[in-house]
Amino acid sequence: MLHLARFAAIAVLVWFYLSAKKNGASPMNWAITGLIGYWIAWWGVKLTVVSSLASMVAKNPMGTFLLVQVPALCAIGAAILIRKKLIADAAAAAKAEIE
Repeated sequence: MLHLARFAAIAVLVWFYLSAKKNGASPMNWAITGLIGYWIAWWGVKLTVVSSLASMVAKNPMGTFLLVQVPALCAIGAAILIRKKLIADAAAAAKAEIE
């Protein structure tokens, strides 16, 4: 049931790596930062939201399936915000280097 989370984690890793190459930053640092940010957000939502709502949808298989996907969706949102921050920092560093 966690296929979305696994595929999204791999996609985040590749996305951050390619974004770093495009922005002239260290690809490995960005990829690791993105993956750790994704993982922390996934676990945080899983341990708080999913565990507290699990009893409400315990008898409904579709509700359980959807609830299990919520951490992956929240982690993707966190990865988007982390990437925006890294890109802004890279642009600021490039601008400071020029001046």
